[in-house]
Amino acid sequence: MIELTEEQQQALEAQKAPLRVLNPRTQEVYVLVRQDVYQLTCSIVGGGKGRAWDDEADNDLIRKRP
Repeated sequence: MIELTEEQQQALEAQKAPLRVLNPRTQEVYVLVRQDVYQLTCSIVGGGKGRAWDDEADNDLIRKRP
């Protein structure tokens, strides 16, 4: 687990929508959501806690990076 710096904590607290985080090395953008929101999403989408993507038949829906 990564602990946020004071500056990052302030940015997170000031943000009303989910916080977007950029990995400058890869230019990938991540969306930071609270753990309870993530777990709720997993339970709705994936049929249970921690099982957000368990149907291998749907693997072709994931965009692969070259």
